[in-house]
Amino acid sequence: MEKPLGVILAGGQARRMGGGDKGLLELGGRPLMARVIERLEPQVRKLAINANGDPARFAAFDLPVLPDSVAGFPGPLAGVLAGLDWAAGEGADVIVTVAADTPFFPADLADFLVRAAEGMDHPLVLAATPRGNEATKSMSRSGLVRHPTFGLWPVALREDLRETLEAGVSKVVVWTERHGGREAVFGRRGGDPFFNVNTPEDLETARSML
Repeated sequence: MEKPLGVILAGGQARRMGGGDKGLLELGGRPLMARVIERLEPQVRKLAINANGDPARFAAFDLPVLPDSVAGFPGPLAGVLAGLDWAAGEGADVIVTVAADTPFFPADLADFLVRAAEGMDHPLVLAATPRGNEATKSMSRSGLVRHPTFGLWPVALREDLRETLEAGVSKVVVWTERHGGREAVFGRRGGDPFFNVNTPEDLETARSML
């Protein structure tokens, strides 16, 4: 499989941060988005940002900005669909998604997800970590915490995803399990590689981690 395309999901409403774009928050003198781009860019062929509203606020990053095509902010699957539509126009088969508020994700994320998809007709894989002592951040099974904004997604299923969202289903794992999605399990040595900035307190934690 050739290198996937990369999509940074930045379409959330950041309610716990008081609104605005979490990706534009400063971490160590640079926007979170810049750190995410720097980490993902070597892993993919091309990059785009999924975000709603005025795209000019991301102009400094010189990347395509892809708005959701489904109204109502239905969640990360809408950003995945926007990325798949973009990838289809680029002639790509798969995309890797990451969250704009998660600056320490693995430097081998894309390769690890691709390896986990070996043998699948439609490569569909979510990142996961062993469940720690903290409350889970997403759905879990078999002692795993799945991270639904970090995944490998097949362009071939984009119309199915569109129909699913238009039918009002927006839960990531409902759709991935329907299509036999897998998990790629990343270790937690040294802390949670998918630590994300949801609150002002999280931002202070990220600064100490940096």
